[in-house]
Amino acid sequence: MSRPTTLVLLLSICLGAGCASVPSREDIGHETDGRDSLEVRRALAGMSNGAWESTYEPLPARTTLIRNATVMTGAGEEITGGDVLLADRRIATVGRGLQAPADAVVVDAAGRFVTPGIIDTHSHLGVYPSPGVEAHSEGNEATDPTTAQVWAIHSVWPQDPGFTHALAGGVTTLEILPGSANLIGGRGVTVKNVPNRSAQAMMFPDARMTLKMACGENPKRVYEDKGPSTRMGNWAGMREAFIEAAVYREKWDRWARHGGEEPERDLAKETLAEVLRGEVLVQNHCYRSDDMVNMLNLAREFGFQVRSFHHAVEAYKIRDLLARDSVAASMWTDWWGFKMEAFDMVPQNLALVSEAGARAILHTDDPTGIQIMNQDAARAMAYGRAAGLDVTRDEALRWITANPAWALGLEDRIGTLEAGKNADIVVWSGDPFSVYTHADLVYIDGALVYDRSSPEVQPRTDFELGIRPADTSGGDR
Repeated sequence: MSRPTTLVLLLSICLGAGCASVPSREDIGHETDGRDSLEVRRALAGMSNGAWESTYEPLPARTTLIRNATVMTGAGEEITGGDVLLADRRIATVGRGLQAPADAVVVDAAGRFVTPGIIDTHSHLGVYPSPGVEAHSEGNEATDPTTAQVWAIHSVWPQDPGFTHALAGGVTTLEILPGSANLIGGRGVTVKNVPNRSAQAMMFPDARMTLKMACGENPKRVYEDKGPSTRMGNWAGMREAFIEAAVYREKWDRWARHGGEEPERDLAKETLAEVLRGEVLVQNHCYRSDDMVNMLNLAREFGFQVRSFHHAVEAYKIRDLLARDSVAASMWTDWWGFKMEAFDMVPQNLALVSEAGARAILHTDDPTGIQIMNQDAARAMAYGRAAGLDVTRDEALRWITANPAWALGLEDRIGTLEAGKNADIVVWSGDPFSVYTHADLVYIDGALVYDRSSPEVQPRTDFELGIRPADTSGGDR
């Protein structure tokens, strides 16, 4: 390798590690060289001219007072006989003895429980929709080990019945990810669970996009004939991609600061450049503890942060490192043993990671499991307590609310019942940690989107309605 080439590579690695000044959302807060700062930010994010941004519009909402419930805030407090006031699509007040405004709908929730809306950080609804036929297989662009250029939003089918079934289980926000065939699988997208005619109209407004990465057996299996066929190949492929992305990022950052001729776009490098800027959050499929440590090292080399490891059946082995580096772990309760890297799990995984001070998250990766996340959280809590760990109810609730909100960069908007946050709320028929409990009412942005007692407020997708109306005439068909 020539000396000039070596210097270029060293410079690119240095830039990836944060050795140069990089414009962020905050840095580009004013017009630069006569250019509009918003359009500069959009160009860097791959959304030139505002294309591909969220078109979500909240449903009409009325001021609502939910009264006399057991309110589990997810922020450390459980209020018996508590009230929650929803106004202007936000949580206005949480407390006791609240007075209902004159125009408010009052919900008597005596004997019932109220929690924040449930958040699933790992879903493939829409990209692997029901019915599960080959024509609906849209989650893995398994044509190359690194496909950072693809976006899950472009595969999401909003008519997937899984969305409405998840809503009936209290799920208000989902992170929809590409599959795990590739080392770099592409961008994920966070959606509000309000089915619409386009996936773009479900996108959580101003939520950061995510990047799905995967290591271990999946990419080894899919690409065993052409590589990566080993874990060595896994890490080499990811490092090469980020080396190229660091050079690309510096070229665009220079343009963002100083103007001039706009550089030529590369969709894959564009996504990875956003990861290096901290604008796209890494969600990493990783089972074994040694793989997770390697991933932390790769992130350190290039100066980005893994937001959450997914599946992470051996997270308990490195829970101190997760706490140290502020990396979450999105885990199952007790799904294991279906391949070699999934064998060394313990059902106390969530409780152990949580006890160490790291952010433990319950995820599903499953269209059925997403309907009973409250029950899975209860089982994980029971496993922890049986092992002698002091798992509080608030802690277990945070596994499916506050902690996933943080993993998606939305902790200031959803995940807890606190004044000013989005009014994404579930009213449960009883204790949410009971197998006998159902979601009675679900609100998203203060709008009642699901009511178990009213078929008129139980949304059905167009696909579920069928291709023609039922014949009610009584005549021959």
